[in-house]
Parts: sequence; C-alpha cells; structure tokens
Amino acid sequence: MPHPAPRPTPEPSELLTAELVVDIAAAVAPAVSPDGRLVAHAVVASDGSGSIRVAAADGSTPPRRLTDGTARDRAPKWAPDSAALFFTSDREEQGTAQLHRIRLDGNQDAAEALTTWRGGVTGHHPLLDGRTVAVLAADEPTAEDERRKAERDDAKVWGRHLPPTRLRLLDLETGGLRTVDGLGDRHVVELAQRPDGGPLAVLSWSTAELDPGVMTAQLHVVDPESADVHELGPVGSEAQSPAWWQHDGVWHLAHLATTPPHLVGGLAVLDTVPPAAGPAVEHRNLTAGMTVCPTELVQVADGPPLALFADGLDTALYRLHPESLRFHRLSDAPGLLAGLTASRSGETVALLASTAHEPKNVHAGPTGGPLLRLGDTAPELRGIRWGVQERLGYRASDGLQLDGLLILPAGRTRDDGPFPLVTLVHGGPYFRHADEFTLNAVDCGQWLATAGYAVFLPNPRGGSGRGHEFAATVAGAVGGDEWTDILGGIDLLVAEGVADPGRLGISGWSHGGFIAAWAAGRSDRFKAAVMGAGISDWGMQAGTGDWASVDAALGGSTGWDGPGPHVHDRNSPISYASRIRTPILILHGEEDTNVPLSQAIHFHRALRHFGVEHEFVVYPREGHGLTERAHQLDALRRIRAWFARWL
Repeated sequence: MPHPAPRPTPEPSELLTAELVVDIAAAVAPAVSPDGRLVAHAVVASDGSGSIRVAAADGSTPPRRLTDGTARDRAPKWAPDSAALFFTSDREEQGTAQLHRIRLDGNQDAAEALTTWRGGVTGHHPLLDGRTVAVLAADEPTAEDERRKAERDDAKVWGRHLPPTRLRLLDLETGGLRTVDGLGDRHVVELAQRPDGGPLAVLSWSTAELDPGVMTAQLHVVDPESADVHELGPVGSEAQSPAWWQHDGVWHLAHLATTPPHLVGGLAVLDTVPPAAGPAVEHRNLTAGMTVCPTELVQVADGPPLALFADGLDTALYRLHPESLRFHRLSDAPGLLAGLTASRSGETVALLASTAHEPKNVHAGPTGGPLLRLGDTAPELRGIRWGVQERLGYRASDGLQLDGLLILPAGRTRDDGPFPLVTLVHGGPYFRHADEFTLNAVDCGQWLATAGYAVFLPNPRGGSGRGHEFAATVAGAVGGDEWTDILGGIDLLVAEGVADPGRLGISGWSHGGFIAAWAAGRSDRFKAAVMGAGISDWGMQAGTGDWASVDAALGGSTGWDGPGPHVHDRNSPISYASRIRTPILILHGEEDTNVPLSQAIHFHRALRHFGVEHEFVVYPREGHGLTERAHQLDALRRIRAWFARWL
C-alpha cells in the first residue's frame, strides 16, 4: 500500500526549470465521505488559489471539480449524510475565509456562503445532527478597533496582541452563531465530536501565541446543545488530534503530544477516560517503548482509532487494539503517507502518498490496502529525467543504525562518480527525510541532482521515525550526535567513491540551516554552505523565537540563567565564527517570527567581521518559508549558482 497504476515511462525530454518547480499544483486535505463512497480534496495552485474536487473512492470515476479554482477554496469536510461538502473560501472578500456549502449535484455557482464573519473563520467541523457546524473564529473587530485602525492608534500590548480563536456553533437553519463562553479567553485549536453525536472534545491553549500556547494545552468536553463545558485539565506539549473511541461501553479520549514530561522528543499517543466530573486523572502512554513515531491519529466512528507511524524512511498504518491497548500494524507503505481520513465504518481510508519518484497525490481504498491513486496533480513532471533516489543504511560512530537517502545526478550511475556532493539537512529537528518525491524551493534535492550534483539526505538523531529516545537525544545537545551522524554518512559516500571529498557542500532550512552554519564552524571540509532561516545563537533564539521554551530545551540554557558560561553558547554557530573559512549563502524571510531575522543579521555581521566570503539575502514579506513566486525562483537559482561557483 499504496499500489498506483503503472507510471508511463516516456523518453525524458524536458529540462527542469525553476518555473516548473514553483508552479507545481499540490493536492491537500483529502476527506472520505462518511458512507465511504467518495473522496474530496483541494488542489492548490502556485498562486494560492484552490479548487475543491471529488472522486469515487474505488477509482471508478476520475476527480471532478466542484469549484472553479478562482478563489482560495480549502478544507473540504463532509456533511454527515455524505450529500454535501463544507469548505472555506475567500471568494467574497480576498484574504478573508468564510464557510461555504456545496451539494454534490450542483456546480461552482451553487456554493452558498454560510458565514459573513468579519475577520473570517479559521476552522470548521460539521456536527452529526446535520443542523450544526462548529466554527472556529476570533472575535469580530469592534467599533473601537475600527477607530483605532483608522487613526493608526495601533500600539500592541504584548500578551493581548493576538486575539484568541473561539468555538462557535452555527445553526444551519437560522444562520445564527452561538459562542461557547464557558471556555473563557482560551484559544481553541482543534475539536472532535464523539461518534454517537454526543459531546465535543476541544483542545485549547492559554493564548494564541505559540509559546506559551503549545505548552499550556488543555482538553475540555463541551455539550453542543447546552454549551456546558467540562474541564479535563492540562495535556502534553504540542497536543493535537483528539480522537474518541469506545470499549466495553466506556468512552476513551486519545490525543497526540510530545512524550511527557519532555519538551523535546517523539510524539506519543496518550489516552484517558473522561470522568463524569472533575479533571481526567491519568493520560496513559499507548506508544511507550515503540521504535516508530506516530504522526497522525484519526477517529473512527465504529471502532478504535487509526494512526500513521513514521518508520524510518517509510510510513505504516496502525489500528489500536482495544484489549491490549497497543497499536497493531495493518499495512506498510514505501515513502510518505499523510493526511489520513477514514469513513464512518473505518473500512475505507484516503490519504496523500508519495514514493521516491511519485509526487504526492490522493490515494484511497480499503484500510488493509491496496490503495489507488485518484488523479494526478502534476502530469508535467513525467517527462523530466530525474536523479535516481537510493536508500542508505549505515552505522554511527557508536554503532547506532541510521538511514538516509542518496540522489544521484540525473542520468548518472554510481560508476560515473565521484560527484560533487551536497548534503541537504532537514529542519525540525523533529522531522525526517522519507523516501518520497520532494521538489520545492527548500527541499531542492532533485533540483540540484538535475544540475549534476549528488545529494545526501541524512536522518540523524533528533528526528522522527525511530521512537522517542532517538528524538530526545538532541535536548541540550544540538550539534552533537546529530552532527557526527551526518559526518558518518558523508564519510561512507566518500569511501564508496560517490562523493568527491574536495567538492562537498551543505545546505538546510530552519534547523537544517543551523546545521549548515554549525558545519562551517566545526569543519573545513565543506567548500560551500547555504544557511536558510537558520539559528546562529540559541540563547537569542530562546528569547525571541516563536518556540522559545522548546528552543531553550534544545540549546540547553537561556541568557537569563545567569552570567554564564552557558550551554547554549557551546551549541551556537556564532561562537565559532572566527574558525569559518567556508563561503556561506544566508537566506532569510524579513518577517520570520519562528527564527527571527536577527539570527541571520547576527551571523552576517560576525562573518563580515572575520572577513568570511558570504552573501546575505533577505526576502521582504516572507515568514519562515518562501511563499511568493519571485522569491522561490530567486532562491532556487541562487542556491544552484552558489554551489556552481564554489564546487
């Protein structure tokens, strides 16, 4: 699973251009109808516009458009009778999403707007009564807010500058929106209704700020009729995906969160039995000791939940066994599975799947497989000659088994080596390179392979796919074992004659950008480096980044721990700037709040002080990633040119 139809193999004739890379459309948000017959999803174009499409789950009919793709249509979700879809769209006012409904026997002109909420809605969940939709939206601006905006009286009081998203209940007959006031000013992020049509499990943060928001998550049970709220108390860091399930007449409530009590480590499935009154007493870890990592947890109406697990380079589908309270593997798939949804019975699933040379597309079928590909969002990629993507397995210096990927230059084999090698380090660090096809301005391995480079994609310690302990090793020790793990893979490729030791480069974004900067200060082996949105100073990152507490746990300390010496100084590339001889290309978004621009400015000034060859590029209006087409094109061309110059 999945088993797509055989792919045609025309003689490769087209050249891969930067325009082709950035203009790829993407399938997102698959949703199986409750009766299991149909699958809806959105297709998002490079300009951000999106269309809603629907196909038969058995592949008997191809996807057809329900909306015309002229607006940002997103997040399709089924009505409980499988006869209509709810989705968000900004078709009435660009940039402001409202809730819409479209019946399957209609067309794009038949989509009706259900809300006119000023400021728009950020989420929705159709309830099983067929009369109500739970809607997530911040408060509408008041007259005083409008006056201050008009007069540019816009001073922000920190801690109150981000309005909380509230839970509201939309009556489809009257159009009235009722706010659940019992949640106070907590920021609602996710919800799930009990499959018997009973209460809602609601996940909230103390504030809309990422930190401390993700550290202060709580679960609540909300009665959709009375709007009464029952508190279940705090849950783990980065809590997500609440899912109800029943065994022997007792309702359980599970969710994903970082393995408690840690801030850095693998995700776990935690389960509790909500009491009739008072907070939940215990959250039992259902994945303790597993050497794989849950990535998604999905509620099934007529049975225990399903879950996707990252397993090395691959992904597996599991189901919770209600007697043993352990997850049992149902099927494996090479590469990446994501976006799992299930029918009411749990017998039909849909998801996004990608393998080494098959871009991410919607697949559907029986839970045990096989899954069929429903449509193809990027047929223009089929005429390109790609680099062969190989799986790598090797041992770290301490004997730990590791994995990664090697992309050979397009049209070349190992016998043609050695090649210039670029090591492409993933972000996170809790992330991984799956054996999937990726092609964008950040994950640009195939873009480099078509220009003649071999590309190494390592999965060092700190990442996902090998259990909690593997992920937790980087806490307070970034740049330690994860760095030697990466070096071990490079040494292997040099020894095997794949990599030219005199032409090594390294690149990464976010945590990968940190590793690229770290490499330049810890080794003279690399002839060029690219630091994308990377961290240069962990102490400053803990004080200014969105993920402050997690970054403090990764870096090992904060600036307010006293006058030092500090652990974070030992772990920061800025501390080793005087040693750097590697030419470095620094790329950063001007409005990045995850890793603020000050990280790049700090590193740039250090490199300038020590006379290190470098180029510093700032992208206006961009956050932690690159979204504007011109910026994506610039980054792709600039990265290739940088390695061409130095390798």
